[in-house]
Amino acid sequence: MRNPLSERIVDIPFSGIRKFFDIAAEMKDVISLGVGEPDFDTPWHIRDEGIYSLEKGKTAYTSNAGLKELKMEIARYLKRRFEVSYDYDKEMMITVGGSEAIDMALRAMLDPGDEVLIPQPSYVSYVPCTVLANGKPVIIDLKEENDFRLTAEELEEAITPKTKILVLPFPNNPTGAIMERGDLEAIAKVVIEHDLYVISDEIYAELTYLDDHVTIASLPGMRERTVLINGFSKAYSMTGWRLGYACAPEAILEQMLKIHQYAIMCAPTTSQYAAVEAVRNGDADVAEMRQEYNGRRRYLVKRLRDMGLTCFEPYGAFYAFPCIKKFNMTSDEFATRMLQEEKVVVVPGTAFGDCGEGYLRISYAYSLHKLKEALDRMEGFVEKYGEA
Repeated sequence: MRNPLSERIVDIPFSGIRKFFDIAAEMKDVISLGVGEPDFDTPWHIRDEGIYSLEKGKTAYTSNAGLKELKMEIARYLKRRFEVSYDYDKEMMITVGGSEAIDMALRAMLDPGDEVLIPQPSYVSYVPCTVLANGKPVIIDLKEENDFRLTAEELEEAITPKTKILVLPFPNNPTGAIMERGDLEAIAKVVIEHDLYVISDEIYAELTYLDDHVTIASLPGMRERTVLINGFSKAYSMTGWRLGYACAPEAILEQMLKIHQYAIMCAPTTSQYAAVEAVRNGDADVAEMRQEYNGRRRYLVKRLRDMGLTCFEPYGAFYAFPCIKKFNMTSDEFATRMLQEEKVVVVPGTAFGDCGEGYLRISYAYSLHKLKEALDRMEGFVEKYGEA
């Protein structure tokens, strides 16, 4: 019998994050600092709007691109918060989370052999989605001495005649790194000089702790070169609602919508009605959660440094990325031993790219009580293995 499987699919590895959750599921008294999911409930007024839509029988398909009312609210939000304007009718679509938008953008823009520059450490889906779209991933290793920011020099060095797209994953998962306006202006100059496009994944845009987030799409000459991706999972604690959006020049958005029509039809209707309420009246909820995360962030980084671990200051998302190189263990070995011996789940840095070796991703999307208990256990582990 012939092989039923695609070689391209078989060659793509499973996510490195899942291994530890599968092990932890079989153990008792485990504390997880591994999941990138807010521990807050979706704010009640948002849930209530979803419930109300069901009570009113609003359960039919929406248009492929999403509810007009939601797109209008998102357009107002982007203008208000990030000083970038989009035509909600021609340059915006609602997606099943930000992940679908990433996949669609790459499939809509790539021809076989086109190169995609992917700074790492970064979110796990960029490389496999590039491969599935017949593109060639080209990795740019981000460096701790640069606060894990992408520099114009690193970008310039990676560009070849086949380069078409730069993925810009900031605020960053797993490092917590951000890109400020000056950083983005330097990147934009290189992008324009080499006639590149940018897929800017801004799912953590509302979770920044230094200054307000700046989108590269707002810079001169960049709106027409950028696919801006965002969503509701992180800022509004709506992970299970599976809702995101993409904004792009009409020519790109039109082709992304074609893929969406055939593969998905439309994003969940109930989620879209709830999202209208989120983006219209959710600013106070976002600010409250951001303040809570910031307190957890400061606590986590201080505890890690007090243990003797090097940890650069993360100013975005809800992750810290401490260095564990002094223990002479691989990231995978360190994470595995800590799970087995202390029953604490963290994610090895290599789950986010080879250059993540020697680091761990620790999420602070958990209560201070859970953080304290987990870090107390981790401190015992660190003291045990010391300066091995």
